[in-house]
Amino acid sequence: MNRRVFTLSFLASLMGAGVDLSTIPGLAQQGGMGGGNATGGVHKAIYDAEHRPITAGGFVKTGPVVFQNVAQQAGLTTFQHHMGTPQKTFIIEVPGSGVGLIDYDNDGWLDIYMVNGSTYKAMDSKEPAPRAALFHNNRDGTFTDVAEKAGVLNERWGFGVAVGDFDNDGWPDMYVTNFGKNRLYKNNHDGTFTDIGEKAGVALGNWSTGATWGDYNGDGLLDLFVPGYVHYDLNNPPIPGTKAVSYAFCNYRGVATMCGPRGLQGEPDHLFKNNGDGTFTDVSVEAGVSDPSKYYGFQGVFANFGNTGRMDLAVSDDSTPNYFYVNKGNGKFEDDSYASGFALNQDGRETATMGVAVADYDNDGWLDIATTDFSDDYYVLYHNDGQANFTDVSYQTGIARDTIPFLGWGVGFLDFDNDGWKDLLYVNGHVYPQVDQNNWGMSYAERPLLFKNLGGKKFDLMPAVEGTGLADVIVGRGAAFGDLFNDGKTAVVINVMDGHPVLLKNVYEDKNHWVLIKLIGGPKGPKDAIGASVYVTANGMRQRSDVMSGGSFLSTNDPRLHFGLGTAETIELVEIHWPSGAIEKVHLPAVDKVYTVEEGKGVIR
Repeated sequence: MNRRVFTLSFLASLMGAGVDLSTIPGLAQQGGMGGGNATGGVHKAIYDAEHRPITAGGFVKTGPVVFQNVAQQAGLTTFQHHMGTPQKTFIIEVPGSGVGLIDYDNDGWLDIYMVNGSTYKAMDSKEPAPRAALFHNNRDGTFTDVAEKAGVLNERWGFGVAVGDFDNDGWPDMYVTNFGKNRLYKNNHDGTFTDIGEKAGVALGNWSTGATWGDYNGDGLLDLFVPGYVHYDLNNPPIPGTKAVSYAFCNYRGVATMCGPRGLQGEPDHLFKNNGDGTFTDVSVEAGVSDPSKYYGFQGVFANFGNTGRMDLAVSDDSTPNYFYVNKGNGKFEDDSYASGFALNQDGRETATMGVAVADYDNDGWLDIATTDFSDDYYVLYHNDGQANFTDVSYQTGIARDTIPFLGWGVGFLDFDNDGWKDLLYVNGHVYPQVDQNNWGMSYAERPLLFKNLGGKKFDLMPAVEGTGLADVIVGRGAAFGDLFNDGKTAVVINVMDGHPVLLKNVYEDKNHWVLIKLIGGPKGPKDAIGASVYVTANGMRQRSDVMSGGSFLSTNDPRLHFGLGTAETIELVEIHWPSGAIEKVHLPAVDKVYTVEEGKGVIR
């Protein structure tokens, strides 16, 4: 038995015996550098030729140009994110906020919802509360903020957004997570929304993060999972040496920083069952997903990992083991976190997991998982070996080494060159402004990382060409991926801590083909088809893509499914596995188009 298998088997046995693994020294705290978020050891600083930290340098003069930041031209820079003070004294000031891609007016063009944070002064009504933005897509490359008219300003301490049609009326709704009460914005079909969060029973309180919609019980209605992060008290913040937290959890590499999350009380997770009448029931405990250990939850994703047709649940946890719940089909989940291989990395260590991306990167028909991590540790790529058994393949695939100095948040699979193989993009930025004052080879603002998929076996880091999007040095946080311009190219919208958004437009020149598919579910499944799996056969390969809500980091991606087709000018087969259980084969007559497919009716436009 190899070391990893023995470690996981041993930990699984402890967990089965009811042992809280977060209390075990060495599991709860690793790395020997104080509390904070770090889970790996101290690594040697890496600088470029101009002695810039590699996180804010390493640029090249020439090379392939993949992205350009067009946020200003698009009109997105009217939005300004705010979260706490520049010093980032407390942990509530550091995670940033997410992005939701939503076609709220059903015109066939994606709009953008930017979540905003808040400040202590705003919470005390001593200054105006920061506002969210809803950018309407003008279909000409520009966007107009209509948040006030739409009634979605939020004006609370905002973190995440999950988009889903919870009432099956054909119009997407939004769940916005906050510190304090969350909001459920019901779409009124006229360009406005109404917050029914409290009436619906999903407002909660304290600190919620990356929610996800999914029909876990197969009744055709979307249910809602909401992770909790830290139990936070604005009036008694975690100050080093107080009863709230010890000094040990308030430093990084021996330098004083904000405290946590280690040493702080966690917040439980919640699963809300959709009652079908506009209200929800909290079934967290009976379903087995309540997180009694109170790990620091960041992002949940419902997806069909086991190919059973049921929605399993993956949850990223910061500095504590990740959760993986297998849907048993009887209204309950089985906690397979350790047995599945998703709880820890290959070294048997928990990671500071922020973001989660889900896709079949090697075209073998099983959904894999990519996660982000803290600096001084590598980003993990979990390969699904079948039946939701995951193996950490980060080093084998070439992901691990280049990511160690970076601190990642948003993450997504995208086929930037439409060759039929899903690539990986990571959005980065540190949590401690203090790193800029130390020679650690790190920076507070960091550049994104794009890895090209080489046939599902390896990933190759794309060069950061000066003056392009991959050379943008930003304090990145939430990110959403989607075809904002309906041109077959996936763009990325990034919510920047205390800054203006970044819109990475895909300008990569290739002659490959593509198809974009929007699904409309039938009467026995969710109307927006969340949970559907689509298989496209073309160019000698069979690809899979799934409709999901929530992911990356505190964000929601394009609900439509994008397939790069390489040089293929025809599509051999499209097979749709609907959430209702129906399997349907449809014919798409041409490539380089956006199609809408309705369950039981085939292509309707």
